[in-house]
Amino acid sequence: MDLAQIEDVLKEKFNKGLTTGQQRHIIFWYDEEEEFVDEIDELELDDVKVWKLTGNNNFATKYQLEVVDQESNYLVYSSQPQPDKRENWLLDIISYSQSFSANRITLIMQDFGLGDNKSLRPVFKKYKRFFDNKKRYAKLKSYNLEEYTEERLDIAFLSVLCNLKAPNLENAVKKILMDSLHNDENKYLSEIRKFCDEATFWNLVADNYGYSAEEKSLQDLMLSLVITNLEHNLTLELPTAWQTYLLDRESNSIIFVDHWMNHTTDAERYDEIVTQLGEELKLKDYIADWELKDYLQCDTFKIFDVTIINRIINNLLNDLDDFDRYQEIISIRRTKHWYQEFSNAYEAIYWAIEIFKTQKIYNKRIKQEQANDLFNRYIKEYHLTDKAYRKFYAAYDNLENKDLILDLQERIENLYTNWYLPELSKKWSNSIEQELTDSWMLSDLNQQQDFYQDFIKQIVDNKGDRVFVIISDALRYEAAAEFSARLNAEVKGATQLYAMQGSLPSYTKLGMASLLPNQEIKFADNGDIVVDGISSKGSKNREKILSSYEEESVILNYEQVSQMKRSELRDACKGKKLVYIYHNAIDAKGDHATTENEVFTAVEQTFEELDSLVKTLKHGLSAAHIYITADHGFIYQRSPLEVSDKTDKVKDDIIETKRRVMISNREVDLIGTLSIDLDYIYGEDSNLRAIVPRGVNRFVLQGPGQNFVHGGASLQEIAIPVIKFKNDRSKDSKNEAKKVDLKLTNISRKITNNVFHLEFFQTEKIQDKVVPRRLKLYFEDEAGDKISNENIIIADRESDNPEERSFKEKFTLKGLEYRRDEDYYLILVSEETGEVYEKIRYKINLL
Repeated sequence: MDLAQIEDVLKEKFNKGLTTGQQRHIIFWYDEEEEFVDEIDELELDDVKVWKLTGNNNFATKYQLEVVDQESNYLVYSSQPQPDKRENWLLDIISYSQSFSANRITLIMQDFGLGDNKSLRPVFKKYKRFFDNKKRYAKLKSYNLEEYTEERLDIAFLSVLCNLKAPNLENAVKKILMDSLHNDENKYLSEIRKFCDEATFWNLVADNYGYSAEEKSLQDLMLSLVITNLEHNLTLELPTAWQTYLLDRESNSIIFVDHWMNHTTDAERYDEIVTQLGEELKLKDYIADWELKDYLQCDTFKIFDVTIINRIINNLLNDLDDFDRYQEIISIRRTKHWYQEFSNAYEAIYWAIEIFKTQKIYNKRIKQEQANDLFNRYIKEYHLTDKAYRKFYAAYDNLENKDLILDLQERIENLYTNWYLPELSKKWSNSIEQELTDSWMLSDLNQQQDFYQDFIKQIVDNKGDRVFVIISDALRYEAAAEFSARLNAEVKGATQLYAMQGSLPSYTKLGMASLLPNQEIKFADNGDIVVDGISSKGSKNREKILSSYEEESVILNYEQVSQMKRSELRDACKGKKLVYIYHNAIDAKGDHATTENEVFTAVEQTFEELDSLVKTLKHGLSAAHIYITADHGFIYQRSPLEVSDKTDKVKDDIIETKRRVMISNREVDLIGTLSIDLDYIYGEDSNLRAIVPRGVNRFVLQGPGQNFVHGGASLQEIAIPVIKFKNDRSKDSKNEAKKVDLKLTNISRKITNNVFHLEFFQTEKIQDKVVPRRLKLYFEDEAGDKISNENIIIADRESDNPEERSFKEKFTLKGLEYRRDEDYYLILVSEETGEVYEKIRYKINLL
């Protein structure tokens, strides 16, 4: 305790003038309640000696004061009651001395500016032991309470014992429950017993949450809170056994749980507690008899999400094809508390549904078309199934508990590998056989070997602008389409996506050579691909080829660029008009047996690296023209190949053999293969042919690594993407992505009920440069304190129908006394940035 007040009073007494006959001051202080026994040594009194009087040193005291030292001023302190006059050895000294007493509670109340407020005195007296500790005292002082009432003080004392930064009952109760649900083991409840009384805590809980059980326990309180919260969102009546847990102060209880669930760090402890409580309540047995619609909005317990996931999967496996409804359910769960834990499961299910949808749309049969039409349909539609398969496994591989969707994984694998891949590849192989064996090139498509001529040459020659070409090894079309949309949404500029017919064979050395400027491409005897008489193998040779078309050229790789400082990158590209940058993440994983199952993870890595690279070029070098393309695509399936997936190879007259292609200088008649003339790229005198398996089969080769392949003629391998990004440096915002707007549609700004709904409208659909917005919504008072639950809106609807872009959110207000003359606010805040999107004034007039 701060002894400044006591020191001031004592100094005033010792500094008073001596009366007639007095030679010095002697002051007796009997502190019979031992309130200052620990602080007495800290007193700082000039020219005053402090003498401690005990029950055993009466004679020594008398001798000291009347014989040894008859001149010094003395403060005689005793932590015992003053003796009766008949038994007091020092009565004669006391008769000519002064007395002093310090009532600690009075001094404390004075320190808080309360004087001798009799109504609050019992509160301070109740916490008498609390003030024995300096840190606790200082913490309470730091709260700077503006108003003192018994409840506010009780909450403040509890908040100090729970080590809170500010007094708050909700946070104090939460802190106590987070420690332990067993009364005897809870350290905070133990502190309350020591320095307060437990009844104070339970009275506050009763007043604010309505918990008034005869046998009070923290576990019972926690059960009551979560069941009250559950009942709020459940559309059927609670089981009879649970109804006794419902609390009278429903609103406060609902909001208490809601705030805890949504807390950044404390939610983890909530999850642990309610998972155990859910098991004790045998909630799983009850849910088994409930309709999914009855608990769709419930997120108090984890079991709801587990059950929803299981039910959707079971419906899919039983061919109940209400696909839009399943995806709507997933969309609803995205804003719920447990979604983060189950996000990978929900994500996998979402993309699985996309594959089921495709199967239903095409009735398990893909239409036979002309080669050009089939290629274009792949670009417009079919590639989305490859994307869905990739996204499914990207989520599935991140699942900790894969058993949750194992049955679904088996069905998806079967659909993709035994229906989609063979069905599409069979129709495409038929088209190749009918149209492309003698002339590979489709006339209406851009060709990979014409990439420089079609996309780059005119910019370099005519405009003189610098062009950056990023070649990402094995970036197949479906992945590039996703990245193009992402780039378009995130970076200011115009983004366009094109498709080229890839060179055959669809492997790296030919794909990389085709993307260089060229007049002539040859297949050398040693297997190298020669461009205009120069081997295209290696960066130095490729730089020579580039320089022969544009003298100011340079070749870099992603690893170099990512390690460069901005000044180093500027130096490397200074004066260069053409910059080729090679990137390799997908092929690097896929081409090795030990890592080929990580290829879809590598696609996600590629997105991050390409995104970083584009932004580096845009902001660091003011790049105006950036093209992103690939040497080839790939085929990948997760399940092991069967014997029927493999095609025997021939041994004679074969120049080169890969898993998806053989190169020969003669016609090869091999069952299950297509023989395609390579004169289209190597010239009429090459006599080379590519022998590729029909469909997606692989040639039988020794060694590991069969699931990830390329080199063949499938659409997944030869549909080559080109992303054209044109930087926009203008102040005009037409090429800058903007988040969609969300508007409150309710006209009234008065609230008359504790529980109410508000409706919001997404002003336009998500498309092109209009991107989703994610908002957190809640009410607060003028002091900025939250007074309601929190809701989340993810405005990402792509529908043209306005009705399908509306959101209806349920709000619950705390059970407080709301003043009609005060303002309250609906807050819409960005979840990504924490910035307030909109603040709308309301009046609250509860009936």
